[in-house]
Amino acid sequence: MTHPVGGGAPGEEPEAPATVDAGDDLAGEPDGFQRLWTPHRMVYIQGEDKPAGPAVELCPFCRAVGGDDAAGLVVGRGRTCLALLNKYPYNSGHLMVVPHRHVADLTDLRDDELDELNRMTRTSIEVLRAVMAPQGFNLGMNLGQVAGAGIAAHLHQHVVPRWTGDANFLPVVARTKALPELLADTRARLAAAWPSAATT
Repeated sequence: MTHPVGGGAPGEEPEAPATVDAGDDLAGEPDGFQRLWTPHRMVYIQGEDKPAGPAVELCPFCRAVGGDDAAGLVVGRGRTCLALLNKYPYNSGHLMVVPHRHVADLTDLRDDELDELNRMTRTSIEVLRAVMAPQGFNLGMNLGQVAGAGIAAHLHQHVVPRWTGDANFLPVVARTKALPELLADTRARLAAAWPSAATT
């Protein structure tokens, strides 16, 4: 028996929802485990829309800079940086603060960009606290592919809200996150709470 637990991404055609399978009608010996089927994540595994090099036209962050806020999952904009939701979040509310310029390294930022990136990181924490009441945060950036950067060509600072019990068996054993809210709904709530003076 299967139960739907998810849906499509914002701005995309509806897709088959993720389902939990009790496992009692599968081939083989029952093992007592349920399966959470998340076929929509295959596009992430296969690297869809992931830039292969430094080309700006292939960069999803550069597209977000010049694009529609809802389509790009943008929560707040500043003069030199913006904050947007991660399309493949570690947790609900996982934000990234991104400079407008297509630069790969922290040392490539001008002083004004570095200043705004830090202030928008602070604003991200304040907004997430107000809207989602997390108990803690992980902050950081991975510089270079070897350091784990998924999009190494465009610098981005992660702001990941954390709650007690969010790192349970599901992500540890099954490499799967259960996210209780659609990205479009999370974006709308965070954008509504984002201050108009985004970098103060």
